[in-house]
Amino acid sequence: MKVITGKDKGRTGVVVRALPKANKVIVDGIAIAKRHVKGRAGQVGHIAERPSPIDASNVAVVSATKYASALDGK
Repeated sequence: MKVITGKDKGRTGVVVRALPKANKVIVDGIAIAKRHVKGRAGQVGHIAERPSPIDASNVAVVSATKYASALDGK
């Protein structure tokens, strides 16, 4: 998938999970959110990174053979 709008515009990645009821997709390496995790007994606090869902209308299918977006019209 190729991101066509937003802060990650132009980047590509593989869909990890689709959320059809919310019309969102989770793309590997795109829209990474950082969460500060507090340390607990015997553990050290850290900053966890995980991909967050983005709207399905903000991504386009990329052809694996031609590596061209479906929106290019070629």
